[in-house]
Amino acid sequence: MGRTAALGLTWQPTQPGRWGGRGERSPRSPPCPWEDWPFREGARASLSFRVPWALTQLSGPPAAGGACGISGKSQLLFALVFTTRYLDLFTSFISLYNTSMKLIYIACSYATVYLIYMKFKATYDGNHDTFRVEFLVVPVGGLSFLVNHDFSPLEILWTFSIYLESVAILPQLFMISKTGEAETITTHYLFFLGLYRALYLVNWIWRFYFEGFFDLIAVVAGVVQTILYCDFFYLYITKVLKGKKLSLPA
Repeated sequence: MGRTAALGLTWQPTQPGRWGGRGERSPRSPPCPWEDWPFREGARASLSFRVPWALTQLSGPPAAGGACGISGKSQLLFALVFTTRYLDLFTSFISLYNTSMKLIYIACSYATVYLIYMKFKATYDGNHDTFRVEFLVVPVGGLSFLVNHDFSPLEILWTFSIYLESVAILPQLFMISKTGEAETITTHYLFFLGLYRALYLVNWIWRFYFEGFFDLIAVVAGVVQTILYCDFFYLYITKVLKGKKLSLPA
């Protein structure tokens, strides 16, 4: 029995489904596997924006921007998120699509970290990327031991990844708050990253309404992550979409 039972939290076990990942399909799901496909795949498409963003922002010459304005610490946290979440690659196989997407997420995360800290180190603004990530990793690690679905290594690491992802963007937001502005391509990347989680919230609402499925850990973490983006979403809509550079009020 997991620690969630002791804390009065409930969880309906789920089975891996066509689209893969932890808790994708409920045993009580209708036969058709396509009900929430637009929300889930839309979320994954938004997350996949990190691939062209990394290529556009980091692969050009340093004069074009390089790693300027990008938080290497946030990218390290996202790499840790995908590494701890997808350890089931070594224990189970769901589908070629599922395995391929997991490997792509992990590879792109570490490729981005390499570009920031190695290839474009000269343009990386470490003076402003000063968020203390241990203030995130340590509490999240402790919480994943206390509140989880099952007290087993893979389950604790999966829970750790969910909690960590909800706050992994904080170093990037902190960096923007220190510099007072962000490049347009960086704001687009952050928007799609936030949209990814917002679409997953819609997916969870859909599943709760039509399947009776509710994962409290994932939902709460997703709500926290979306709330952290609220101020950024407002600035993105009122400034970036109108062709202005994102800059914080003095």
